[in-house]
Amino acid sequence: MKIPNRIQPLVDDGLIDNVLQRLKSGKEADVYTVLCGDKIQCAKVYKEATQRSFKQAVQYQEGRKVRNSRNARAMQKGSKFGRKQQEEEWQTAEVEALFRLAKAGVRVPEPYLCIDGVLLMELVTDAEGAVAPRLSDVTLSEADAVADFHTMIRNIVRMLCAGIVHGDLSEFNVLLDAEGPVIIDLPQAVDAAANNHAESMFERDVNNITAYYGQFAPQLLQTRYAKEIWLLYEEGKLTPETVLTGMFVEELHDVDMGSLLDEIIAAEDEHYERQRAAKERDEE
Repeated sequence: MKIPNRIQPLVDDGLIDNVLQRLKSGKEADVYTVLCGDKIQCAKVYKEATQRSFKQAVQYQEGRKVRNSRNARAMQKGSKFGRKQQEEEWQTAEVEALFRLAKAGVRVPEPYLCIDGVLLMELVTDAEGAVAPRLSDVTLSEADAVADFHTMIRNIVRMLCAGIVHGDLSEFNVLLDAEGPVIIDLPQAVDAAANNHAESMFERDVNNITAYYGQFAPQLLQTRYAKEIWLLYEEGKLTPETVLTGMFVEELHDVDMGSLLDEIIAAEDEHYERQRAAKERDEE
């Protein structure tokens, strides 16, 4: 096939020998299979901001650290240079997340390098060596759904322990290879501790995965892993080996209305007493 313009420099430099086919066109990138020596790899070509259909970029970038203060200032001002730096930060976010998660034992494609908006990484394949399908394209038995669901929950826990929330996790961002689910598409990943939206994104991620597997194993729809896991994380008790129950009970506290009214009245009395004392001082 014709070599895309963004990939051509990597071909010229000998990093890629040939482009085989386009696998998909996504909301933030196009993905191709490429030949590198005798090995088939995956090339993810990020789209420019004007071409991306993925919205709410500011919400996802909250809490990301910009190492260079000059770049940070330019990004805040929205200058041409700043927009360029923001694009580079957006593109490298996935590379950094992939390396970090792979080190933490999360099942993600192995990243190799990222140059000028093109990410080279492992091509995930099925048992026959073909390109692995997305979860959205497969039908599972109840037993396989339960097993893969728990594998996903364990990977989500490892992600959170590594300080990362996917932010857009669903059956469309998970591949199924010979050994089970593999998490992909992480340019919108957020810092669990620094992003104010991290908890709601985390809950949405877990609920999306639960809803998908729940189609094949309805009993999974009764689980409440999102709230259980996040509470353990907030309390500093979450580890990759933490035993989970899938249950969560909201703490309900009875309100003592009598004591509450007494406190309100006491506060009002104190307020009026301060006003009276201030008036007396003014009259002296």
